Amino acid sequence: MLVVDDEELVADTYAVLLENRYETRVAYGGEKALETVDESVDAVLLDRRMPDVDGDEVLATIRDRGLTCKVIMATAVDPDLNILEMEFDDYLCKPIDQETLVDTLEQHVDSTRPAQAGLDEFFSIVSKLSVLEAEQTPAELEASEEYDRLRRRAEELERDLREDVADFDDIMETYREINRSS
Repeated sequence: MLVVDDEELVADTYAVLLENRYETRVAYGGEKALETVDESVDAVLLDRRMPDVDGDEVLATIRDRGLTCKVIMATAVDPDLNILEMEFDDYLCKPIDQETLVDTLEQHVDSTRPAQAGLDEFFSIVSKLSVLEAEQTPAELEASEEYDRLRRRAEELERDLREDVADFDDIMETYREINRSS
């Protein structure tokens, strides 16, 4: 687990909250994150607003390098429709309590369920949609073709997953209990 935040106190706090469950490293800023992240990292808790290299750029670089680690955006930046194009696995708005942090990581990293085609994509899309629905007006969402496309894709994936994943309702209940908005 790599915790990335330019505010040392915030990064260290998250690391302390997670150190009993995960082997945790800390990077104070985007530049240090890019020096640190490699194939041994299974998850990144990533702040978006950092002065040296912002979290959006760190995320894009992680994906450009072909790294498959889970990326959880952990930020005080109010989500805008631009998050629809970003390749993160989940989005949490600060402040984030320990329970939310641990539940989110368990959902993405520690899951005991077998890998299921479409489930990670579904969670990524639903995370984006739920954060935007909490933070944007209905008029803003209705005006976005990308939002509408992702909403339809989520519905399609959900139909398929309901047929293929026996405990889908239980998985969704756990997923919905995570508070993603500020």
